[in-house]
Amino acid sequence: MKAVFKFCCTSKDGEEKEEKGEEIVKKKTTEEEKEMARTISFITGPQLLSLKRLPTIAVVDVRDDERSYDGHISGSLHYASDTFSQDIPKLLHEVKGKETLVFHCALSQVRGPSCARRLANYLEESKEDVGIKNIMVLECGFNGWEASGRPVCRCANAPCKESESA
Repeated sequence: MKAVFKFCCTSKDGEEKEEKGEEIVKKKTTEEEKEMARTISFITGPQLLSLKRLPTIAVVDVRDDERSYDGHISGSLHYASDTFSQDIPKLLHEVKGKETLVFHCALSQVRGPSCARRLANYLEESKEDVGIKNIMVLECGFNGWEASGRPVCRCANAPCKESESA
């Protein structure tokens, strides 16, 4: 079973549109399996900034080496994309009690969405109820976050223990 990607964007006239991406959940026969389909949605920088204060949200940085020299979103967890699949059980243990996971890479075009999809597929296949209700991807990734002047942490801690007042 594959995850459904919903792309939300605002058109030039300010109207919000929602389109489904190419990764569509294969049709299943039972209602229970249909309910299990996980949707991955995008979240904007301002939306994440306002939600980051909630104790039920975790930000997952899936960049590889860039995190060490480009900085990161404070408080974010680091799970490099190249080893992400094998680290999913460790991630699930670390985010116990979190309802929303927000993934990002540099631009959130490949690695961030791919890792979010891998997690969604893992949860579908394992049928575990780990409490995660929302899987999201940060629009424009870390580069967009930083370019818009949002707070960036440059600590070398892994995981980042920095808590921001942003």
